[in-house]
Amino acid sequence: MKIYAIRGATTVDGDTEKDIAERSVELIKRILETNRFEQAISLTISTTKDVTASYPAKAVRESGAIDVPLFSCAEPDIKGALPLCIRMMLTVASDSDDVSARHVYLRGAKMLRKDLADESV
Repeated sequence: MKIYAIRGATTVDGDTEKDIAERSVELIKRILETNRFEQAISLTISTTKDVTASYPAKAVRESGAIDVPLFSCAEPDIKGALPLCIRMMLTVASDSDDVSARHVYLRGAKMLRKDLADESV
């Protein structure tokens, strides 16, 4: 069995529970739709210090989009870093060589990885 890590990031327009929930669920759903694998293992979610209104992990869990252990953490407070950012790293496993590991960068987070950004969102 091979282990893969699939990354993704998005931004919220404001530090509101609604924005955090909507964007977190949008991101995990896009990661799941874009990738092929056999088994999800865990999801790590990080936020910048200005995302405080709610937990993205809570929204993901309540959405039912994925049922894996979730872990939340804070990004380091780096001068000039992208604000209002939610990042995810989904760890998956597969015996198949036909695995896609396409990283997903949405909204303001597109600037983090222009080579991987989804230009439709």
